[in-house]
Amino acid sequence: MSFLDPVKGFGVTFATMFKPVVTEDYPRNPLPTAPRYHGRHQLNRHPDGLEKCVGCELCAWACPADAIFVEGGDNTEEERYSPGERYGKNYQINYLRCIGCGLCIEACPTRSLTMTNEYELADDDRQRLIFTKDRLLAPLLPGMEQPPHPMRLGDEQDYYVKGPELLRDPTFRRSAEHPVPDGGAR
Repeated sequence: MSFLDPVKGFGVTFATMFKPVVTEDYPRNPLPTAPRYHGRHQLNRHPDGLEKCVGCELCAWACPADAIFVEGGDNTEEERYSPGERYGKNYQINYLRCIGCGLCIEACPTRSLTMTNEYELADDDRQRLIFTKDRLLAPLLPGMEQPPHPMRLGDEQDYYVKGPELLRDPTFRRSAEHPVPDGGAR
C-alpha cells in the first residue's frame, strides 16, 4: 500500500465537486416517460361507451403476482355493458402486489386492458391502492353514452378488427406495413 492511495481515492471526489449538478425538479416539472412505459392499468371502451372487457378472466390467470381479480357477469338485452355475452362485473387490481410486467395486457383478447404512462401510484392508505372498476375504466369521451345501453355500432362482429377478412380480400394492399405471413400468396 502506497501513501498516495488515499489521495487517489479522494481524486474522484474532487473531480466531481466542480462539475454541474444534475437535479430534476420532479414534483413541479416531471420529465415525460417513454411512450411504451408500463404504468397504471386502464380498461378501455368502444366508441359508443360500452366496455371492451368481456369478463374472460385471462388477465387474472396470466398475472404472476395474483394482483388481478375479475368476476364476470352476463349481459342481457335490457342491461348491456359490453358487446359480448359477458362483461367484467367486478374488476380489481391490487397495486400492492402488481409488478408492472404487462403479462395481463398481452393476455387480453379484446385489447380491453392497457397500461398508461401514469406512474404516481403511491398512497398512505393500503385500501386506496386496490383499484376497482370505477377507477380503472377509461373516461367517457364526447359522443359516448354511459352503459348499460344497447349496442350502437351494429352487431357484435362490427366491434372487432376484421383482420382475417382483410387478408382474404384481394384488393387489400399488401406492403411493408401489412406483410404477408409465411406461406401466404402475394
